[in-house]
Amino acid sequence: MYKISEVAKITGFSIPTLRYYEELGISAPAKNKSGYREYSEADIEWLRFIQRLKQTGMALETIKKYSELRSQGNQTIEKRMKLLATQKKRLLSERRKIDDHLAFLETKQTTYKQMLADREQ
Repeated sequence: MYKISEVAKITGFSIPTLRYYEELGISAPAKNKSGYREYSEADIEWLRFIQRLKQTGMALETIKKYSELRSQGNQTIEKRMKLLATQKKRLLSERRKIDDHLAFLETKQTTYKQMLADREQ
């Protein structure tokens, strides 16, 4: 079992963020007799998963929905898969935009290289 300060170091989430996630119902660490949070390995793995979802740009509200579905058990797997698929579509759309921006810059660089080569002749 891990204290909240240890989990903050392990995951990179701040202590206030960990408390906020608990308040939202995204995480649910056990509490000991004194009322202190005790995180398990499973809790830490779940927080790492949340961290990855955040890194994909998934909104906290969607992560909360995913967490709610997860807590309802395996009968919600299809709904969770849909949330992941929606996020994947968003990322692919962003990738296409970035690819378009890169192509624009490469085209402009090619133009300038040609202009420099023409100038040297």
